[in-house]
Amino acid sequence: MAIPSVLPERPSIGTPFQTGWPVRLADTDREQRLRLDAVARYLQDIGFEHLDAVEEGDAHRGWVVRRTVIDVLEPVKWGERVTLHRWCSALSNRWCNMRVQILGSAGGRIETEAFLIHFGIDSGVPTRMSDRFMAPMLASTTEHRLRWKAALTDPVPDAAAADVEVLPFPLRVADIDVLDHVNNAVYLGALEELLVGHSDLITTPYRVIIEYAKPLESRDEVRVIGHRVDHTLDAWLAVGDEVRAVARVTPLENRRL
Repeated sequence: MAIPSVLPERPSIGTPFQTGWPVRLADTDREQRLRLDAVARYLQDIGFEHLDAVEEGDAHRGWVVRRTVIDVLEPVKWGERVTLHRWCSALSNRWCNMRVQILGSAGGRIETEAFLIHFGIDSGVPTRMSDRFMAPMLASTTEHRLRWKAALTDPVPDAAAADVEVLPFPLRVADIDVLDHVNNAVYLGALEELLVGHSDLITTPYRVIIEYAKPLESRDEVRVIGHRVDHTLDAWLAVGDEVRAVARVTPLENRRL
């Protein structure tokens, strides 16, 4: 299923799950902008709150993020209070696309969609969701045969090329989550490191796509490899010659509030 140029709107049937909180200082940069890694943490937080609010949520605690799309239409800023809405925009019986809309009290607006795979806590493999758990998801979308297709397939460029940037990204103890992997929000922290030299890309509405290929682990020596062509910035997180994640930052043409 290809990523649409405009993410699906809230469904006209059903009630998306809603929560909210203030934007805190630790989640923002020097320009008071909500960072991308903080957006990823927001998506995790509302996801677990949502599980606590639905039938059989306690039996569906294992999830892996395969891809996240983040459309920043208007930056969310420190001092705003955000309201988050979450709903299913497509699914099969083992994975789903979950939309989260983040609205700031002063006009910030971020639209996201994540491809999530449900897996068994004990088995560690993709596992069918129960009928009762899927019922509200099925009701919010007509796309019930979701399939995975990678959006970012370009090969990693030669790190020695003149137009390629390579940044070391040392991992910390605080980056490791309960699954003994690097938390997926940390990958977007690495992208923020690269974006420091490309700040023009985030001064107008922009899209970030990140696809996770293989988990990072605590002893990995990670490099961020960046390559920009015109207004598109591609990034690969690699350990040795193995790519663990790939990301792309592009402008959202003709998108304004």
